[in-house]
Amino acid sequence: MTVERGAAGGVIVADVTEEPLNGADLLGLVGRESDGAVLLFEGRVRDHNHGRSVSCLHYEAYHGMADRVLRDIAGEALSRTGASAIGVRHRVGSLEPPTVSLVVAVAAPHRRPAYDASTYVIEELKKRLPLWKREEYADGTSRWLGGHSPSTPDAPAAVDE
Repeated sequence: MTVERGAAGGVIVADVTEEPLNGADLLGLVGRESDGAVLLFEGRVRDHNHGRSVSCLHYEAYHGMADRVLRDIAGEALSRTGASAIGVRHRVGSLEPPTVSLVVAVAAPHRRPAYDASTYVIEELKKRLPLWKREEYADGTSRWLGGHSPSTPDAPAAVDE
């Protein structure tokens, strides 16, 4: 996990990892005495989706590109909102409910920029992060769900199984 300064001068922590995620650890890396708002979002693997019982999610990522995309998104959020620090980490591998798959920590002088930055990061990574997930269901079937596919020959395609 690398801590760096964004173009807007704020702190950015961003990576895709196979390690378990701990929101408290990420919160410890963001914020300063002048920040009146510090918040944490945790995304967890649900035990259901579209009426089906989910037993596991398998996340795959194009690692080098995914880390860069997360840093870019965090930097954009800092510039757009005035937040002072953003940490975002996404987990890959096989995760069972209710494992944490995403953590976003934001610090800002006031609550509105903190909430706006967190929302921006989550919405943009859903659109742009080169990450794919395959849901495994309790009945033994599985299916790939949509994901962002960069223009590379080695990126897995999103398909139904």
